[in-house]
Amino acid sequence: MQTQSTKSIMKAFFNLSSQLHRTSILFRFTGFVLMMLVVTSFSACGDDGEDMPIKETGTVTDIEGNTYQTIRIGNQWWMAEDLRVTSFSSGEPIKRVAESEEWASTPMPAYSVYNNSPSATQLLYNLHVIDSDKKIAPDGWRVASDEDWKILEEYLGMSVGELVQTNWRGTDEGDQLKMEITTTEGWIRYDGVWATNSSGFSATGGSCRVFNGQWGIPPARHSGFWWTSTKRNGYAWYRYLDYKKSGIFRYTGHPNYGFSIRCIKN
Repeated sequence: MQTQSTKSIMKAFFNLSSQLHRTSILFRFTGFVLMMLVVTSFSACGDDGEDMPIKETGTVTDIEGNTYQTIRIGNQWWMAEDLRVTSFSSGEPIKRVAESEEWASTPMPAYSVYNNSPSATQLLYNLHVIDSDKKIAPDGWRVASDEDWKILEEYLGMSVGELVQTNWRGTDEGDQLKMEITTTEGWIRYDGVWATNSSGFSATGGSCRVFNGQWGIPPARHSGFWWTSTKRNGYAWYRYLDYKKSGIFRYTGHPNYGFSIRCIKN
């Protein structure tokens, strides 16, 4: 038979157990709420606590029905893919040239694919394609000029003084343009060079074709070259990105080089 003292002790123990149980539930609930607040904070804001900007995107279609993703970068609308049309806007076809000797000597508009690979999707155009009086860009668009590229580079952070220089310029502007690295596409990884594609430009490494008809080295996924529509002394300005470099290379190229093309909205 329980004494009064034993009953009092058991009642006190029961009350203590109930209190501890309620406290445990409260701690678990409070921890859950705090965790959700932290996750929400990281999902909705950048490092400075401000909302992350939303990229404006769209599409444009060429004369052959190829549809390209487009993106607004600053005040410019760029294609987020390289041009891959094989005819002018008039419908006139552009000749595909495979042989090195013919590529080196042709004075006519032509294109090729790297190493004549049947699986390649990026087209390499000679300058005659742009230099002719025939239009290659979709309606309302044009081949980007040297000035268009400078505006883009300045928006990404390149100093004004570097914009007009040749060779390698800038800091990480090239990495901001490059498509992110994956196991099957994008750029080959190299030490501390990281393709971020923070601009949404999605530059891929299509390499090039040299003016003598040989294929560029390093190959695809290691380098990418883009014509501009701006000529200088019979050559034209171009841009070059490399898997080992974070900046952007600027120089002029011979008309029989084969480079990729990016278009910009008028």
